[in-house]
Amino acid sequence: MKSFKRSRRSFCLAVLLLLTTLWSAAQKDKNVNINPHPESADVVSVLDFGARPDGQADATGAFQKALTSFGTKGGTVYVPRGTYLFKGSLNIPQAVTLKGAFESVPSHNGIRNKGLPKPGDDGTTFLITGNRGTEDAAPFITLNTNSTLRGVVLYWPLQDPENIPEPYPWGIAMRGKNPAVLDVEMLNPYNAIDASKNERALIRNISGQALRRGIYVDGIYDIGRIENVHWNPWWSMKPRLFNWQKENGEAFIFERTDWHYVFNTFCFGYKTGYKFGASSGSTGACNGNFLGIGADDCQTAVLVEQSAPYGLLITNGEFVAMEGADPTMVVVTGANKGNVRFVNCAFWGPCNRNAMIDGTGTIGFSDCTFVQWDRNKEGLPSIQVNSGTLLVRGCDFGTNAPQVAIGESVSRAIVSENTVKGKVNIINKIQNAFVNGNIGTEQ
Repeated sequence: MKSFKRSRRSFCLAVLLLLTTLWSAAQKDKNVNINPHPESADVVSVLDFGARPDGQADATGAFQKALTSFGTKGGTVYVPRGTYLFKGSLNIPQAVTLKGAFESVPSHNGIRNKGLPKPGDDGTTFLITGNRGTEDAAPFITLNTNSTLRGVVLYWPLQDPENIPEPYPWGIAMRGKNPAVLDVEMLNPYNAIDASKNERALIRNISGQALRRGIYVDGIYDIGRIENVHWNPWWSMKPRLFNWQKENGEAFIFERTDWHYVFNTFCFGYKTGYKFGASSGSTGACNGNFLGIGADDCQTAVLVEQSAPYGLLITNGEFVAMEGADPTMVVVTGANKGNVRFVNCAFWGPCNRNAMIDGTGTIGFSDCTFVQWDRNKEGLPSIQVNSGTLLVRGCDFGTNAPQVAIGESVSRAIVSENTVKGKVNIINKIQNAFVNGNIGTEQ
């Protein structure tokens, strides 16, 4: 009996030693030759369809085969870490997700700042070379109903960071119902995301440097959402390219859309930060809820060519204009007939004016902060309104220069209960105005 127990104990010790050895070997090799395992039958790898993550072989065909392999049922095409070259375009079918290795939007500004990550150093990177020089060609990726792109880096390696950028078509086009782009870095697209002709599109956690256009919205009849988008010059601030961007770039463009929701978005270094215009593809203009938006180092931070009667509701915005011959934070053109309301927004930077307002619509500023204007000491007002209706209430003006100038073609105006630095200097040329309760630091 004792002999049997000793034998059993020896056997158990030998098994334990073997397991310990195997565990140690696994620990040593845990970051070597990792093969991703499908979570279920609904997940396939592009490697199984012939894609090579070497950045040399054209992966367009292999990716499209993987994307269409699910038929109409849908599923996930997983793209393991590596670099993939694309000379053509991709179409993501209904209910299919194209997913890379990143679970949160990454940053790769190593081209601009040496020593930091570059595209291809980690995660899943797409190198896009197709349709170079042809802006109106097919988008690189087209999303359809219930399809998704997430967790990848899109990079155009033939763009020269030293020179004026070459045209390319849209990097992503969103069509159908409920397409989504999540956790994607678009490092240097000429045109980034065409979010038109769809319903309920979701754009969340996007970063990069859109060179000509960032996000374009038009022809939307059911609510779309844009959240946490950051356009910043991580790729290049070389003078020739960046000056071209500041002369031509438009970060966010909104035309016909019904109650778009936009939250925590930002751009730096554009001709126009947020542009609102009449539809070029349907009829109507934009109305929506814009919360926590920002535009820095622009010629015009917010340009309103047309808004819907229901209004643009802009809350907790931060706007800086300092570029070009006439930097102005907010410009409302003579074509506008709708409503625009700024609430609890801040305006600063060496601009000429904080707002230049024309048109027949109603423009309101409530509980806003105006820090700087009249950069050349010409006696320019913070807010110049030439026509339409103006509401300015409970705001603070921080420069000792004229605060508001109401032109003789303005239909009505209320300027009340504001605080100013220096003397109250409100220029009013109409009878139909209520100007009262404004208090300065000098009487």
